[in-house]
Amino acid sequence: MKVGTRGSSLATYQTKTIINELSIVTDEKIDVEIIKSTGDKIQNSQLYNIDAKGIFTRELDDAVLDGTVDFAVHSLKDLPTELEGDLEIVAVPERESPNEVLVSKLGWDELPKGATVGTSSIRREAFCNHHDKEFNIKPIRGNIDTRIKKVFSGEYDATIMAEAGLNRLGLTEYIKQRFSIEYFTPAAGQGAIAVVARSDSDVKDDLQKINHLKSFQEVTAEKRVLLEMGVGCQSPLGVSARINENKLKLCAVLLTQEGKIVSRVMVEGSADKASNLGLKAAKLMMEDYI
Repeated sequence: MKVGTRGSSLATYQTKTIINELSIVTDEKIDVEIIKSTGDKIQNSQLYNIDAKGIFTRELDDAVLDGTVDFAVHSLKDLPTELEGDLEIVAVPERESPNEVLVSKLGWDELPKGATVGTSSIRREAFCNHHDKEFNIKPIRGNIDTRIKKVFSGEYDATIMAEAGLNRLGLTEYIKQRFSIEYFTPAAGQGAIAVVARSDSDVKDDLQKINHLKSFQEVTAEKRVLLEMGVGCQSPLGVSARINENKLKLCAVLLTQEGKIVSRVMVEGSADKASNLGLKAAKLMMEDYI
């Protein structure tokens, strides 16, 4: 088998994790193909100022479609709401933390008015504004190590990142503060890894053996909200689904870029109805939005 992945430290770590899990269920050798995405090439712009659909995934998925690789490994939150052609998410291994964290020398309430906070996410910018943080929001690009260095060198006062990436790379020492889901609602699919393959792939059965049902159901609900709302991962929309004893609870928050909450909804029900719960949440949000 051959797997496609981006070349960042996080992407290669996630791919190695998938390979290790697959080694338990198959004896096949797995080769790695490093593929550079459009998002890796653009380093000087806010993501929401460009055509961000599939910006970190398109080239990898094209390689799956044309048979260059058998499957691709993605950070699930980077995937467009709808996949191209005959592609599907065939497995979601057990999810890491979906929470957001602050990387800074100062705590959240210690950062002064006008502090330079790096983010290329309109959602993170909107939540900063919602909490009346009069920060100087400045684009920050690069891999996790690069963004951390930009903060601790003094180029930025802080940045907001996904806790999962720092956990996976053993960089938790740089976390100054962890935000609750309610205070800083993450992107749909945050903390989860997606294994993408063709629907008719010969390796699909093996790949599905590493699927973690609970994680798959959570991200299914979250992504359904985005699908029904007609938005992608670069919208000011936070979505989080959590399952406890087969009961799924989903919260979703839609903001303006200026930080005003347009809609906040909470739905819950059986985890087996994950997609329907995402649909229900989206319909409630659209009632507020329209």
